[in-house]
Amino acid sequence: MSKVKRFEDLKVWQAARDVVTAVCQLSSTGSFSRDYALRDQIRRAAVSVPSNVAEGFSRHSNKEFIQFLFIAKGSAAEVQSQLYIALDQGYISQGEFDKIYGQMEVVAKQISRFITYLKGAG
Repeated sequence: MSKVKRFEDLKVWQAARDVVTAVCQLSSTGSFSRDYALRDQIRRAAVSVPSNVAEGFSRHSNKEFIQFLFIAKGSAAEVQSQLYIALDQGYISQGEFDKIYGQMEVVAKQISRFITYLKGAG
């Protein structure tokens, strides 16, 4: 495996960034865009995922990186929970829910695998 020099090269960061774009687009339409509390909270949680991956990477310590990855994973679950609320409120369709929930599930699994890898490399 080649050494990653920038957080932007991490597949998990790239995937999380894509989910942020999807969440922002989804929450900027219809009734969802007018529920300021939920809209802002889901966006903050989504943004937290790639942000914590990047911050952890910049610490140059596996122990600290793992800590930030756990925070990112928690934020991923927060987004998934908030998607249920948006679905229940009728802000999003089942198809929209399934798409973004699934994308975030992939990111969460990537984070888990990365944590396992870093624990073994420590």
